[in-house]
Formats: sequence, C-alpha cells, structure tokens
Amino acid sequence: MEQLLPLYKEWNAKINVVSRKDIDQLYERHVLHSLAIAKFISFTNDSSILDVGTGGGFPGIPLAILFPDCYFHLVDSIGKKITVVSEVASSIGLNNLTAEHQRMEKVKGSFDFIVSRAVAQTKQLFIWAHQKVSKDQRNNLDNGMILLKGGDLTLEMKEFGRRYIEKDLTEYFEEEFFKTKKIIYVPVH
Repeated sequence: MEQLLPLYKEWNAKINVVSRKDIDQLYERHVLHSLAIAKFISFTNDSSILDVGTGGGFPGIPLAILFPDCYFHLVDSIGKKITVVSEVASSIGLNNLTAEHQRMEKVKGSFDFIVSRAVAQTKQLFIWAHQKVSKDQRNNLDNGMILLKGGDLTLEMKEFGRRYIEKDLTEYFEEEFFKTKKIIYVPVH
C-alpha cells in the first residue's frame, strides 16, 4: 500500500488517472474508499472478482493487495488507464490481478462478485453483470454486485425493491469525504 502514492504520482503526471486535485488524498479518497468493500465482506480464498470501469485500478488494486488469495480481473474501456493498472500491479508484484482493455459486456468468464466505483446506474450494471456472476457459491454473501456509490440513490434503487442492501460508509469511516458515500450490494441469483 505504501508504494501506491509514489507510483500514482508518477503515472498521473503522464496519464491523468486520478483527479489532479485528489492525488494528495489518494489514500483517503481512493484506497480507503476502495477498502470499504473489505469492511462489508471478507472474500474467501479463491474468490474471483471483476472490477468494472476500474479507471486507475480502484477498487481492484487495493482489494487485490488485501486479498492475495483471490483473483481480480480489472476492466476499463479506456486503454491508457489499463496501461497504468498493469504497470502499477507489476511494479508492486501483484500476481493475483489481470487487467483488460475491454467493455464489460464483452468480458469472458464468470465471477463471484462484480465491484465498481461510480461507473453507471445500478440497473445498467445489473443488465451487463447478471450473466457474468457465477452460480457457484463460496462466500457467506450470495454472489452479486458490490458497488461504491454516492449521493441520494432513492430513485436509482427503487426498482430493486428490497432486493439490495445499502450501507452508509460513515458506519466504517469518520472522515468527511465518506458522509455521502455508500455501498450498494445487489445479489444476482
């Protein structure tokens, strides 16, 4: 984790993958935010996780560091961002992570969980994701989507009825940044 800030500062100077105003808050706004998922679930060994729209590698890279016995596949439709993800992962020796320049709909394989950080509306992610979520259970939580989102999600989540869990990140973190941030968990099967 300590190696992330200098690597991202170096890469951000070449390719803007983290907002320039956020780079000095990398650990709070990107790493810690990503690790909120680990407060919600502790993935069992051999779990496979697809990070959709990973951008510069969030939440996938911090989670791959924390869960070295799980497999992470990070995808983004922007090739230069995947270049940064691959280079950062290689620099810190992450061998439980692959990165692919691809649209989520075209990703092959199935995964226990799909994670994402403010990429698209939940309904659209569900449409893309439901066929990529494995029916084989290995975790205490049913396979599905774990999304990091912000703001008022009342309208966005209305059609899911009671079929989801919403957690305020203030349950986990006291920093001001997390006051409007949430985890949305939607089981897929």
